[in-house]
Amino acid sequence: MTDTADFSDTRYNQLAEQLADAIRRGTLAPGSRLPSVRRSAQTWSVSINTVVAAYRRLEDRGFIEARPQSGFYVRAALPALNHQPQEQPQTPAAKPADEVLDLIDTVFASQIDPTYTNLSLACPQSNDFYPTGKLGRIMASLLRRQPNLIGQYALPPGSPALRQQIARRALALGMILEPADITITHGCMEALQLALRVTTKPGDSVGLETPTYFYLLPMLASLGLKAVEIPTDPQTGLSLDVLEMLLTEKRLNAVIAMPTAQNPLGFTMPLAAKKRLARLMNDHHVPLIEDGLYAEIQFGATLSPAVKAFDRDGWILFCTSFTKTLAPDFRIGWVEGGRFADKLHKLKAVSSMAESALLSQTLTLFLESGGYDHHLRALRKRYASQVEQARALIARHFPQGTRATQPAGGFVIWVDFPPGVDCVTLFRQLLKDKICMTPGQLYSPSGRYTNGLRLSCCYVFDTRYISAMIRIGERACEMCGLPPGLAETQEQAEESRTS
Repeated sequence: MTDTADFSDTRYNQLAEQLADAIRRGTLAPGSRLPSVRRSAQTWSVSINTVVAAYRRLEDRGFIEARPQSGFYVRAALPALNHQPQEQPQTPAAKPADEVLDLIDTVFASQIDPTYTNLSLACPQSNDFYPTGKLGRIMASLLRRQPNLIGQYALPPGSPALRQQIARRALALGMILEPADITITHGCMEALQLALRVTTKPGDSVGLETPTYFYLLPMLASLGLKAVEIPTDPQTGLSLDVLEMLLTEKRLNAVIAMPTAQNPLGFTMPLAAKKRLARLMNDHHVPLIEDGLYAEIQFGATLSPAVKAFDRDGWILFCTSFTKTLAPDFRIGWVEGGRFADKLHKLKAVSSMAESALLSQTLTLFLESGGYDHHLRALRKRYASQVEQARALIARHFPQGTRATQPAGGFVIWVDFPPGVDCVTLFRQLLKDKICMTPGQLYSPSGRYTNGLRLSCCYVFDTRYISAMIRIGERACEMCGLPPGLAETQEQAEESRTS
């Protein structure tokens, strides 16, 4: 009985995924009708119940829609985001605009208030997303066997065993790293800050993607650094032609970029672009600080390698942490510093000294056990599904003309509303509804992207989350005067008239 149920569940998911793949490739075009349930059951040699379950699964994920007395049809695709990036970089900004800093403070205050429904914070808020039970058991066992761990420091550059495991895992992203060049840090934010401090000095200019991760803006300001916004395409990433011009003119002292599963746009740069990016930085002797925070949460069958994998002379520093995938409270991150490795070791010692020996050893044992790979496979699948579900909610409830990214990894979506929706105003209206999202202006030092916002899909998709998404759509529709949902294609309209 159990085996049959397990097989049935697996089979309908397999069928749903095969059909979803056909829709993504365009084999099943928007507006086209799916075969009847009975015909599909015959074609795939499965039961009618299995087909119905697969179709309902696709409907929940926003791939198809049911039409009364007509059948199931492929939904019109949510329009892709297609920024027309400016041809020139923005003028260097010594600090973010005051309204950007004020917004960041307001968003942060709402993020930590449990009475708000949070669609803003890019950090999973449920134990469902973390192997807390396994980590807890490993830690308890360690404390029984080695109670003295609590009285020890994992002095810089950090636990040798953990750095060995990190170097082993880096092979999956194409990086051949020496454990001796790795520094364990207090999360990815410290890794990025240390990387900036060893590669720049106050007054220097740092190139950024635009939009970029918004906490980089106050970080740069606190270090006395100027931000230069570099045009960034939502599908292919940083404009390498503009970057090359800036490097040739010696207008940049460093670059921070997130080439894989970028936050907030979700793109992964094509392989050829990653190779060119590495070559440019090495040729011009300018450090690239590569933020790889979401690099292990890619949705493709194979992982796209890090830009660091193509580093020739040590000009690329790779920063990441385990906070998004394993244990936020551990605050364990790391940076591989290339030619700056020794400076990083020393700066870590005078900056925050040591990380926890107990937490480092717990994480080391979990990585050694192979449990991390199993956990990542499940996590990638879940986030890919939740991103699709969130895009389906956007397609149904946000104003016509809304565009959204199709992330290649991670769990954030960037949305561009049609004219008439000011997302700062929308943000303040939603605070009255106890809903927190992040308006697009936060992601630019100059306060651009007034009609954009970032949504996080790293929460349990319960009634509270779905209701908040619907409310965002309602508020946006009220602002611009447009109805919700996707406009019908000509094929759909014709099909509706004849059915």
